[in-house]
Amino acid sequence: MENELGGFMVEKNSAFEAWAVNITPGGRVADWTDEELATAIREGIRPDGSVIGPPMPMTLYRGLSDDDLYSIVAFLRTLPASKRETPFSTYNIPLPSAYGPPVESVTAPPVAVSVEYGEYLAGPVAHCIECHTPMGEKGPMFKTHLGAGGFEFHGPWGTSVSSNLTTHEDGLAGYTDEEIQVMIVEGIRPDGSKMLPPMGYHHYAAMSENDLDAVVLYLRQLPPIPNGG
Repeated sequence: MENELGGFMVEKNSAFEAWAVNITPGGRVADWTDEELATAIREGIRPDGSVIGPPMPMTLYRGLSDDDLYSIVAFLRTLPASKRETPFSTYNIPLPSAYGPPVESVTAPPVAVSVEYGEYLAGPVAHCIECHTPMGEKGPMFKTHLGAGGFEFHGPWGTSVSSNLTTHEDGLAGYTDEEIQVMIVEGIRPDGSKMLPPMGYHHYAAMSENDLDAVVLYLRQLPPIPNGG
């Protein structure tokens, strides 16, 4: 995975070929204002009015709180600048003019070991539920295949396929809460085998015990769906 420098092919199928672009201060966002960058992240609209396509999960990011959104913008401004050029994504499908009306303001749910807070962490914050939902012609299939796995990632390691996070026997039904948490923060399965990239274990390791408990609580209530839906 190429991280913030871009160059990582996120998804390729008959509908589109998507690349993660350079988001350092030396990349395409260098001249964008904080507000323009925030709008691109949360609403998928660039300063020139063009729309960012799949697999960027705009339906999730529209739920980012104002504080979290501008904290992300502030962090991105601190990254070492890189001039690395990245390919443009190509689409064989029409993109919408917008993913919804402009987002005025969003407040995060209270920090607690709750399904609501776990959904916020696993959704717009860490976007676990995006990577672990199958990709359709127009993006993640949240309405019909939420958490069912099957999203392919192509990188130097080869191809990895996201696992099923639902309560189905193909998913997390046979795992304990502790085993799920170890997989999240360490990327190690109960049998000791190492999970493949690009899951950000080094980022998730910073989650508190309450955060992990909330995420697991949320995952435990996902409807059971077989692998890939």
